[in-house]
Amino acid sequence: MTQQRFFITGTDTDAGKTLISCALLHAARQRGLTTAAGKPVASGSHSTAEGLRNSDALALQAECQPTLAYSRINPIALSPAIAPHIAAAEAGIALSVAALAAPMRQLLDDAPADFTLIEGAGGWRVPLNERETLADLARTLQLEVVLVVGVKLGAINHARLTLEAIERDGLKVAGWVANLVDAKTAQAAQDNRLNENLDTLRQWLPAPCLGVVPHLSCASAAAAATYLDLTPLLARSAADD
Repeated sequence: MTQQRFFITGTDTDAGKTLISCALLHAARQRGLTTAAGKPVASGSHSTAEGLRNSDALALQAECQPTLAYSRINPIALSPAIAPHIAAAEAGIALSVAALAAPMRQLLDDAPADFTLIEGAGGWRVPLNERETLADLARTLQLEVVLVVGVKLGAINHARLTLEAIERDGLKVAGWVANLVDAKTAQAAQDNRLNENLDTLRQWLPAPCLGVVPHLSCASAAAAATYLDLTPLLARSAADD
């Protein structure tokens, strides 16, 4: 099987990238695939005896098989829950595509897995410094993209703009996931013609829909994975072989 590697981005902060990333990894593990994940930079980390740890990166680590050391997954952890470039500047750390690409390439090359996800932070254009964004990292790594659409009012516009930006940057969107991000938003989406909005997303987003994840009262990778279908991603592998 060809190794499948994707960059995960979202239509916005709190679109549910980590939940969906973990669910995709969980679904891959259920198929007997080895898995790996990277979170190159993460803000909003907490202090532990081992150093700063980020809950999103820890969640990704739990879905990696075989197990990966935390430092391989999240080489740069930042304490404040603010934009990464601001948190890094306050910590005296210089963020750059080169600094993030090196450990991610090492993850991809030295710990090759059947299914690997590199998760960004926030949306597609989150800055790393005055000139570079996380989109530049995805371009440097030359990864196809899985887009997590946070379903709420404005989702169609946000999804289309994000997809257009990804394609303008020369990358392909391999698939997208609709994620109902919270109970209030889920109810509002239902009240505002959820099915019609999902049909509109399917019309305007040319990539395959990998699933629609409802608001989960007890969100977990295993629970969300039941709403996802990896077939469109893995079918590419068969076509490439």
